[in-house]
Amino acid sequence: MAQVDLNSDLGEVWRGVPTADDDAMFALITSANVACGFHAGDDASMRDAVRRSTAHGVSLGAHPSYRDEAGFGRRDQDVPAEVLEAEVLEQLRALQRAVDEVGEADGTAVGLAYVKPHGALYNRIAHDRVQARAVVRAVVTASEELGRPLPVLGMPGSVIGRETLAAGLRFVAEAFVDRGYRSDGSLVPRDTPGALVTDETAAARRAVSLVLDRRITSVDGAGVELDAVSLCVHGDTPGAVSLATAVRTALLDAGVALVAPW
Repeated sequence: MAQVDLNSDLGEVWRGVPTADDDAMFALITSANVACGFHAGDDASMRDAVRRSTAHGVSLGAHPSYRDEAGFGRRDQDVPAEVLEAEVLEQLRALQRAVDEVGEADGTAVGLAYVKPHGALYNRIAHDRVQARAVVRAVVTASEELGRPLPVLGMPGSVIGRETLAAGLRFVAEAFVDRGYRSDGSLVPRDTPGALVTDETAAARRAVSLVLDRRITSVDGAGVELDAVSLCVHGDTPGAVSLATAVRTALLDAGVALVAPW
């Protein structure tokens, strides 16, 4: 039976305002990428996300970014490797503290299961070996502190994927049902026409094709092969709840099981 993970970027409280309907999204997904404070979120929102993950049986992932609240983590930055490593590790530790605090207060809490970098950092480490290695070193340290390896979620065929595997960690490839792709398999920049897919039918059709055919159609009509274990619907995409609902329904109707791979 075919199966796939359905993930979303959540806990992204930005300047005091949630960017997503977390209540609705947590009920639809299998893995949640939780903002760790550098592009969005804070201690309170992280604890809230841990509680939601625990209540819904959703896997909890850390979603670290560049230190860029003003740009929501979507501005590329030339951060020295040692600084980036320290800042990613700081974010992973912040989410782990939230897990520990919720566990102490509530008696139970879902554990940190994986790491998915956010925004510009996600795109940069797809091709930048120096920054990718810095991120991986932070994940290795966090894994050692937890006493178990943390997988990394990212772009298929990427540098971060190769560096993750070289470090002895598991890499899980994902694809986006709500983002446009170019013919080379890269994402259409967010400031370019075709960057977002907001039509529910189109998103649902793409999701089923990605799982059953391992293909997606680029913005210029070319077929792009993507071997993805996880599919993402961004929480801040317009109509995200409707998109995620349509995607979930289409996958289940096609006989695809929704299962977190962690």
